[in-house]
Amino acid sequence: MNEKVLGVLYGMAVGDAMGMPPELWSRKRVKAHYGEITDFLDGCPENVISYQYKAGQFTDDTGQALAILDSLMETDFVPSAQNIARHILEWAKKENAFENNILGPTSKVALKLFEEGRSAREFSDEAVSNGAAMRIAPVGALFTPDQGEALCRYVAAVSQVTHTSDVTIAGASMIAAAVASAVTYGDRERMIEDALSVEEYALSLGASTVSPSLGARTRLGIRMAQAYADDEETFLEMLYNLVGAGVNTSESVPAALAIAYYSFDVKKCALMCANLGGDTDTIGAMATAVCGGSKGFRAIPKAYVEQIDVANEADLNRYAEAIAAKRGRV
Repeated sequence: MNEKVLGVLYGMAVGDAMGMPPELWSRKRVKAHYGEITDFLDGCPENVISYQYKAGQFTDDTGQALAILDSLMETDFVPSAQNIARHILEWAKKENAFENNILGPTSKVALKLFEEGRSAREFSDEAVSNGAAMRIAPVGALFTPDQGEALCRYVAAVSQVTHTSDVTIAGASMIAAAVASAVTYGDRERMIEDALSVEEYALSLGASTVSPSLGARTRLGIRMAQAYADDEETFLEMLYNLVGAGVNTSESVPAALAIAYYSFDVKKCALMCANLGGDTDTIGAMATAVCGGSKGFRAIPKAYVEQIDVANEADLNRYAEAIAAKRGRV
């Protein structure tokens, strides 16, 4: 099981780092500038976010995921909002995240308010961006697919520092459920079924927002994946135009699940997400974590693992061991 969990962590890091250079650029601009991304690249000097990163470095998606795991390991995997907030804030300060425009819109406001000792609920209840979903994948590996409602409650507890709305909790829960399923069954059809199965309950745990249906958009993405199974370029074009690839949870989570379903392989998934356009690093982090959980660590190209290890100061093995030891028992 540790090998599968390690696959989730490295898959997340690979998808995040591969998608980093063109982050938040339109599909048209990505194609015009890069043609096709085929490997890890330094951040682009023209990109207001990625210019500060080197090839193989992961971004705030994986960085915040590890900060959350640090907190959970400190509290014996009982989520503490105060403790999680402190760890994320420490990570943000270490990375100069506020000054370097690394944080997402909701997390930036919420963490500032936390630092000032004020409640962020007014903002977190209205959140629709993907900050909760982008960093949740490793939490999914703590659960088995038959623990759907417990998984959702845990996701809500982990996310409450910055995201307390229905769509953000549901989106994060769907990613976590997809990971739980992939690690357990390694089956793409079952993975989508399990992700969709938690949406309704997870929505009930957050404040109501005006957001499109995550389930409907995910099902649309899967239909496109099936229709264009032999035409990757058309699939990505259709997904970008009809489901979306922006920072809203209602776009990025369905897009990530659809690409994970289409590829179900770490290398292919990471490259597809990087070339999609939009929130490439976040979609890559979510989707490729699912694929890593399905196939396991040994299925990830050795060169990718080496690049991640060299470019980042993180021992992913210790996180995998801690998660595997608690799986199904949190």
